[in-house]
Amino acid sequence: MSDSPRQMIVARGLRRTFKVPRREPGLAGGLRYLVRPSYETKVAVEEASLTVMEGELVALLGPNGAGKSTLIKMLTGILEPTAGSLTVAGLVPHRDRLANAMAIGAVFGQRSQLWWDLPARDSFQILREVFGIDEHDYQVRLREFDRLLELSAFWQTRVRHLSMGQRVRCDLAAALLHDPPVVFLDEPTIGLDALAKEGVREFLRHQVESRGRTVVLTTHDMTEVDRLARRVVLVNRGRTVFDGEIEDLRSRYGAGSHDLEDVMNVAYRETR
Repeated sequence: MSDSPRQMIVARGLRRTFKVPRREPGLAGGLRYLVRPSYETKVAVEEASLTVMEGELVALLGPNGAGKSTLIKMLTGILEPTAGSLTVAGLVPHRDRLANAMAIGAVFGQRSQLWWDLPARDSFQILREVFGIDEHDYQVRLREFDRLLELSAFWQTRVRHLSMGQRVRCDLAAALLHDPPVVFLDEPTIGLDALAKEGVREFLRHQVESRGRTVVLTTHDMTEVDRLARRVVLVNRGRTVFDGEIEDLRSRYGAGSHDLEDVMNVAYRETR
């Protein structure tokens, strides 16, 4: 039996379009918009492809409006691709929604999955019931997350009263309580101070290196990318325009600069 890593995410030629109403100028155009609007098709993602292996952390990068969030929503099963093929942990996310929910964890920036008026630990207990986690496994994982994220100092506090850094740490624990093999993190450290960010980075390193989780991370923090990721997938105008190691990215777009933020600015301009 082979011990080589599995392909955990396989996306080929993903496309996602949206129909949006088009308003014509003038009073007549406004009336038509209200009564019988015409529509135009907008392409958010076009021919996006990537493969992510078991135990790999990949940084999914791109400028605002590049299609990253739409791509993440397809990978997590929130959106159905208009065209192309996609599997995550062997499942088609939008088709196998319940099984997919058990196979992935997700943290979406400012959107918490915790109950706002409950202490964080009560939210963990509700999630234990939702995912059917064995009590022993639940206690073992909770102790591990407490050791890594220092949750017990504030997990009896209502979520609405937590600081941003405390809430993000609780959200990370909540996303991993059911032990998913694949984790999607969309701007997880936005708004955090430097100390809180470093704590989150150490936690993510542990999840990849010690637990073998597959992580897809989107962020605009290039320090985070430099410290966590070896591989970068760059999306621009809905297409995957680069997929490779950070050093290859620097070689292609660095123009003598080693600063990753400068490199990314050049890459965004040249791949428009």
